[in-house]
Amino acid sequence: MESAAMRYKEIVGLAAKATTELRAWESHHAQELDGRIAAAEAALEQAMEREKRTGQTVRNWWRMTSDNVARLPWLELGEEPVPAANAPGSWLDRHLNEVKPIYQELVDAVLSLGWRARR
Repeated sequence: MESAAMRYKEIVGLAAKATTELRAWESHHAQELDGRIAAAEAALEQAMEREKRTGQTVRNWWRMTSDNVARLPWLELGEEPVPAANAPGSWLDRHLNEVKPIYQELVDAVLSLGWRARR
C-alpha cells in the first residue's frame, strides 16, 4: 500500500508537470496570437492605404466630372460624394470600374450637346 507521503509526491509531480504543460501551451498560444495580431495590423495598414488611394481617385473623378458639368449652366452639380460606411470593401474594385464607363458616357453626352447648350 502506498504511503501518504508517496501519494503527496505523486500529486506534486503531476501538478508540476501540468504547470509546465500549461506554460508551454500558453507560450505557444501567445506566439500564435502575436502572429495573428501582426497579420491583422498589416491588413489594417493595407486597408488604410487602399482607402486613402481610393479617396484620392474618387476626388479626381469628381473634379473631372464637375469640370464637365460646369460647362452646362442649366445643370447644377450636387454634393461631393462621401464614403459609405456600410459599403462592403470587397465590392470596391467593382464600383471603381463601373465609374469609368459612366464618366465616359457623361463626357460623350456633354460633347454631343450643341455649343449653345454648353455655353
